[in-house]
Amino acid sequence: MTSNWQETLVEKQVTYTLNLNGKIILIDNVPARVNEETGEQFFSPSTVERLQQTVMNEKEPDHFIQVPVYNYSNNAA
Repeated sequence: MTSNWQETLVEKQVTYTLNLNGKIILIDNVPARVNEETGEQFFSPSTVERLQQTVMNEKEPDHFIQVPVYNYSNNAA
């Protein structure tokens, strides 16, 4: 069986989100190839290495934001 599935990947700048030991970390303007149909993001090996270095270096962030948190199990209808 043949499939006509075709992915369209577009170069974009994305925000990378990481939950590290309960601490949410955002890294803005990360280059990625993004699947237009699914939104899935793909990163080059050098980008992944730089993301890891950025997180592990624990340098002072550019800025902080406040994020609301909801517990799904406490919001029963």
